Amino acid sequence: MNDKGNIIDQRPPFLPMLIGTGFGSGFWPLGPGTAGSVFATVVWGGLSFWLPAFNLSVVTLALVVVFTLLGTWATKRLQPFWGDDPSRVVVDEMVGVWIPLIIVEPKEWGWTLASLVLFRFFDIVKPLGIKKLDRMKGAFWVMGDDILGGIYALFVLVVAMQVAKLFVA
Repeated sequence: MNDKGNIIDQRPPFLPMLIGTGFGSGFWPLGPGTAGSVFATVVWGGLSFWLPAFNLSVVTLALVVVFTLLGTWATKRLQPFWGDDPSRVVVDEMVGVWIPLIIVEPKEWGWTLASLVLFRFFDIVKPLGIKKLDRMKGAFWVMGDDILGGIYALFVLVVAMQVAKLFVA
């Protein structure tokens, strides 16, 4: 491994690097996973200013699907350069945080922040089978543990929203 954190001395291909690092957010030195999650949340927040609720949900779901595919492709291309699950690859965190955001209404900043915090909790702690997926080898499994973390965050968010409705009615 060289002083740049690469396994080999060649530069990784640009497009996989751009996608895999979450448009560069994965190069943030202090918690690249959190940086990628925050970046994806900011992207979603920007979309929430222009899209009505239903359209925002559809676009968010499309982002999850498209970036799962692109992220798996990019990760596979980056693994020979950076290893099996490089911390700079944060497209998986982007996908994971978008999953609970599918149900959040535009400009609902409290639920937006809750989505981010819940996803990061599941991504960092890795309970309920997430750690098992994290240990699996292959580009898809780099994405898989974060997808499951996003699904768990979605479930908790649904429950929290339902409980909140009991006190706001």
